Amino acid sequence: MRFVDFLKTTVLLSGGAATVLGAVTVLGAASHSREELVPIALGWWVLAAVIGLVMSRRAQINPPIARLLASARSSTALPEQHPGAILLNRLWPLLVFTLVTGGLAFLAPQVPGIAAGFAIIWSLAWRRQDAAVAAIEERDGATFFVRRTSPLRPIVLVRTPGFRALRPERVNGAVR
Repeated sequence: MRFVDFLKTTVLLSGGAATVLGAVTVLGAASHSREELVPIALGWWVLAAVIGLVMSRRAQINPPIARLLASARSSTALPEQHPGAILLNRLWPLLVFTLVTGGLAFLAPQVPGIAAGFAIIWSLAWRRQDAAVAAIEERDGATFFVRRTSPLRPIVLVRTPGFRALRPERVNGAVR
């Protein structure tokens, strides 16, 4: 699976988790007759959105992703393509987080409300990283793929040759 696609999918699944947790919070608050919880949770979600947007305002790549790209192993062959398995291996903590906090909604509806805010922060903070990685791929003429590894081991990238963008260059005012 391409690393750019993995980053996009992570952002979308985090946003989906936030949406599910928000809906479960509202349902849990309604079933416990705690309507005062919804405006408080809504305030937290707005604050979380602001935090996530502030964190993502840089157009640069995050340092952890930069280290990951720098440590990518070069290969001339494409790695095996198992996107479903790779997503499950890498994003299982998001799945567990969503299921556990969502399951607590009918015992303590504030728990998924708080968790939804953190999922909002995560999805908004990482929303521009795929574009930054794509720019690096285009500049370097490489493509980064996520290699399938154990769910408990760190993510590993493979760097394969890609297509380098050929742009016209300006030399002494003339385009070549």
